[in-house]
Amino acid sequence: MDEIKKKVEEAINQIRPALQADGGDVELVDVVDGVVQLRLVGACHGCPSAAITLHQGIEHFLRERIPEVTKVEAVS
Repeated sequence: MDEIKKKVEEAINQIRPALQADGGDVELVDVVDGVVQLRLVGACHGCPSAAITLHQGIEHFLRERIPEVTKVEAVS
């Protein structure tokens, strides 16, 4: 696993308990040119608030901690 992907996985593990508390979770699919590709699962998949969680929550959290991250996007 390359260094940025490892950093992203470690950061996601910090926020994972909050997602799991609401019945959801997130899986790291890949990191390509600074774009983090995530799969929302469980209650997060299809949730009306998923886009807000993804961009205002997860993306903000990752970009604060990992300068190489430029964007977060959901993939199926």
